[in-house]
Amino acid sequence: MPWYARLQLNYTLENARTVARFEHDGPLRILQSLYPEGDGICHNVLVHPPGGLVGGDTLDITASVGPGAHGLVTTPGATRFYRSTGERALQRTHLSLEENSRLEWLPLESLCYNACQAENHLTINIAPGAECMGWDVTALGLPHAGQAFDTGRFVQHIEVPGLWLERGVIDAADRRLLQSPLGLAGHRCVASLFFTTGAPMGKARRDAALDAARALMDTHALKATAGATSPNGQVVVLRVLAPQVEPAMQLLQQVRSAWRAALWQLDAAPPRIWSM
Repeated sequence: MPWYARLQLNYTLENARTVARFEHDGPLRILQSLYPEGDGICHNVLVHPPGGLVGGDTLDITASVGPGAHGLVTTPGATRFYRSTGERALQRTHLSLEENSRLEWLPLESLCYNACQAENHLTINIAPGAECMGWDVTALGLPHAGQAFDTGRFVQHIEVPGLWLERGVIDAADRRLLQSPLGLAGHRCVASLFFTTGAPMGKARRDAALDAARALMDTHALKATAGATSPNGQVVVLRVLAPQVEPAMQLLQQVRSAWRAALWQLDAAPPRIWSM
């Protein structure tokens, strides 16, 4: 039987402390709130106990951040889209940021198993003065286990309505996309790190973000398959192609640390779950 799970996560600022509260239906949870950076920034780990989605499963995740609050959400492991006999598996995430709030959306990678039929939608609504830093990492097949992505279809949708839209369809039958130098060129990991604001961030700030990303890219092993750009005055994006997840995630974590320092004057403060 297909499983449906829903999570509503709300961050509010109460007496200078960011507080997280949540409601859920089905197997989707938030673990205990942690404050490794002090009361102003609340770290949470989103857990899906089944560990993956099969055809017909749906995960609905909604997170809202109230004025002045700062939340950080990650996961303990990859989101796995398993083989399907026809029905799609769907993960749908909607982030809403109110005035002068911040959110870091940092889930670990999505793994597309061979013969999966899956969609991963991320929508961000952001008010003036709010800022969101996040990433999306997709891996096709399991290279370490010798399991190729030979059949299946994966749709990735990232949107800030009226501001930025990226929608990609990866079909295992599309060899031109997967193998061509104009496509993925044989790489099996596609990753993006983004910083988006509810109002124009100004040229100096955009340049600082781009310069920080490019300085790290220039010394990284993925230099030839990584690029940073700013499609408009409210979005900066780093995109990476890699043969597998680990080097791409390493670069994203490095740039995220640099952006935190340059844009928010904050230390790196990686979530504790990443070192476990």
